[in-house]
Amino acid sequence: MLDYIPLITALGGSSLAAAWDLKTTEIPDWIPHAMIALAIIFYALQSYMAWSYWPLLNSVTVGLGLLGVGFVLYYTGQWGGGDAKILAAVGFLLPTLSSQSSFMPFALSYLINVFLVGAAYMIIYALLIAIMNRKVITKFFESMRESKNIFIIGSVVLFLSFIVIGFVIIRFSNLTLNYAMIFSNSIFASTATVCLFVTWKFAKTVEDVGFKKKIKVSQLRVGDVLQESKVWDGITVKELKKVKSSGKKYIWIKEGVRFAPAFPLALLFTIYFGDGFLLLLKFFV
Repeated sequence: MLDYIPLITALGGSSLAAAWDLKTTEIPDWIPHAMIALAIIFYALQSYMAWSYWPLLNSVTVGLGLLGVGFVLYYTGQWGGGDAKILAAVGFLLPTLSSQSSFMPFALSYLINVFLVGAAYMIIYALLIAIMNRKVITKFFESMRESKNIFIIGSVVLFLSFIVIGFVIIRFSNLTLNYAMIFSNSIFASTATVCLFVTWKFAKTVEDVGFKKKIKVSQLRVGDVLQESKVWDGITVKELKKVKSSGKKYIWIKEGVRFAPAFPLALLFTIYFGDGFLLLLKFFV
């Protein structure tokens, strides 16, 4: 029963962080800090009882590794600091949990699933933003109309390029020439590339229209992220006072996808299905 403590804490803590993020757009530091503290205490006791340093060392190594990945994303402006800490907290708590996947360690499977599940979650989130804000849909179709010539020419060029690549691969691999296979693979590859372009175009429109807004300085509050901010950190009380005393009447702020729900979703996915990348590989191969 005691072995379930880290798993329960990881699911409960990440779910609490997700709920808090959805409600306030912020993850309070005490949630990941408490998760990490409990993990260290748990594995320190386990190491003591087993008279082995491995349980604690595994926890610290995996946790710090995921923390490093999280903060790379934080400093490049992709994630908030709370997201990076929740990822690390799950690593501290579940460094060696077994899953359905035998292809790679649990922590690596979880990290991959955070991105895969997170990508699906972000698309759904962006669609909901677009539904609630008609300006996003209008701007998206305007953008697509403006680039329709490039879009059509690019699609044709991609299709022809993939056909050429298919012939080259078959020629140098000494495979049997199969025109139907080359044609179908070229259609699939070019269609997938076009879909990625349309998705990127849509996400960019949501970011520019749905996630940025101009507000009165009097409406600015602690935790809001200024448009010029390079990292996802909300302004502090001191910074808020400075902005309000600057004499500006309006200011631009930005919002982003409230990403925290991806962590408990990815954890459940990893426990029940294993590595998402491996599943995709089985589907296409």
